[in-house]
Amino acid sequence: MTSIAPFVIFLIGAIIVSVTRGHVRSAVLVATPVIGALNLLSFSSGYSVHFELFEFTATPVRVDKLSLLFGYLFHLAAFIGAIFSLHVKDRVQHVSGTLYAGSAVGAVFAGDLITLFVFWELLALTSVFLILARRTPRSYAASMRYLIIQVTSGVILLAGVLMYAHQTGSITFDYIGLDGPASWLILLAFGIKCAFPFLHNWLTDAYPEATPTGTVFLSAFTTKVAVYALARGYPGTELLVYIGGTMAMFPIFFAVIENDLRRVLAYSLINQVGFMVCGIGIGTALAVNGAVAHAFNDVIFKGLLFMSMGAVLYRTGKINGSELGGLYKSMPFTAGFCIVGAASISAFPLFSGFVSKSMVMVAALHEGHPIIWLALLFASAGVFHHAGIKIPFFAFFSHDSGIRTKEAPPNMLIAMGLAAVLCVFNGTYPWLLYSWLPFPVDYEPYTVAHIIVQCQLLFFSALAFCWLKLSNLYPPELPSTNIDAEWTYRRLMPAVIGRIARALSWVNTGAVARVQRWLERMLLQIYRHHGPHGILARTWPTGSMAIWTTILLGAYLLLYYVAT
Repeated sequence: MTSIAPFVIFLIGAIIVSVTRGHVRSAVLVATPVIGALNLLSFSSGYSVHFELFEFTATPVRVDKLSLLFGYLFHLAAFIGAIFSLHVKDRVQHVSGTLYAGSAVGAVFAGDLITLFVFWELLALTSVFLILARRTPRSYAASMRYLIIQVTSGVILLAGVLMYAHQTGSITFDYIGLDGPASWLILLAFGIKCAFPFLHNWLTDAYPEATPTGTVFLSAFTTKVAVYALARGYPGTELLVYIGGTMAMFPIFFAVIENDLRRVLAYSLINQVGFMVCGIGIGTALAVNGAVAHAFNDVIFKGLLFMSMGAVLYRTGKINGSELGGLYKSMPFTAGFCIVGAASISAFPLFSGFVSKSMVMVAALHEGHPIIWLALLFASAGVFHHAGIKIPFFAFFSHDSGIRTKEAPPNMLIAMGLAAVLCVFNGTYPWLLYSWLPFPVDYEPYTVAHIIVQCQLLFFSALAFCWLKLSNLYPPELPSTNIDAEWTYRRLMPAVIGRIARALSWVNTGAVARVQRWLERMLLQIYRHHGPHGILARTWPTGSMAIWTTILLGAYLLLYYVAT
């Protein structure tokens, strides 16, 4: 069989999808990842394609065990996502979803940093249409903010790549490490897409505003491409251990008080990526294997949870916990699949999270990080609260909201069923997944000690939830807007600018007066775009953001080259 560059099949599929309709389009959507996966079977570890690009060697396709695992994972996610979206008649969503999956596949097989940059930007440009496709004012505003941040990540990556090429004379994408400004810029670009702390708000802002099917695609690709990039370029970077530990912990507190259940899952996604980042930072074979295995499992069980909430949103038009409840009567299969996803993310024995998350935690203990281990243990208990219990409880049980609707469409149920089967299979027979990991696996998940400790953790977490709920101490589901790191530009920045403007109010003429008027205009713009009460009213000024990004980046590059 003749091998074709993996992303090309998705490109061809998207073109065909764009000119077909009905059953033909549906068949192409499902067939594209299947054909792509069959094409991958013709690749073996060590295969690569090279050509000369100016004085550098470009490698658009480079195959090894790490890229193959993510390649198969993304084909599987695209297949399940395509089935889940078959009821949708929106050509935009189908084309953008196919191109988005192809961009993710292209990124993980990129053997050089320029090719990675191209697919890095294509990820942003193709995925934004899944948010725009909801066609609401909130989704439009969120999509513009999302696009600005994603493109900014690409601009920073390009700056880092150019500096790295100047510094090393190579654009090969292998281990980079923290060695100079170039490597820090590349890490920052990866960190934005990975939703590092204070760089994460694009995820919790945009994912809940996408279409019911679009969020399933979004949860599978962008952050996992960033995890792959970190595993390729920064394994063993100790800074990532602490970043990952922070990522695993802080979303718990926001997820507990969040009312929008898809936003709860967005916080949960950051929480789970934290385990992966921590494992990559530890850098041992066990830790990296655990990070990669957890990335694989997370795409499946997090996709299952997003699919169940997407089905609820599709049937009821509601997604706030305060407005739902009692849906198990109308949507029993969806409720059952949601519980499987909740058990998987909570790392119940016999479910997929149990066999991968523990690898990272054991590696943390082995490598002398007891505080990080405790943080991850706390995060494991927390995720059971907000994703393992809160999601199914408030959507399908809790109080009876009186909503009576139909069960999810058959294609949605089939997609959720496939994901649920994979969650159970990977949990009960993890050795197939282990055989695909980058390093040989010497780890046994089903030891008596591990099972007992995990069951104790889950039992006492459930007991704490029940006690808090019965004693009315659990935060109620309230219709509200919660902000975290966004406070810096939605509260702090307007307040600082306002104080400066008032301090200069006694000056009415001259240069200082002009500065005062400029500050007042900026303050007015910030309030107009973000709302005086934390409500996202309109989008950011895209043009001025792009200009300032370009100016600051150009100034930085100029200073760098003058200094060197």
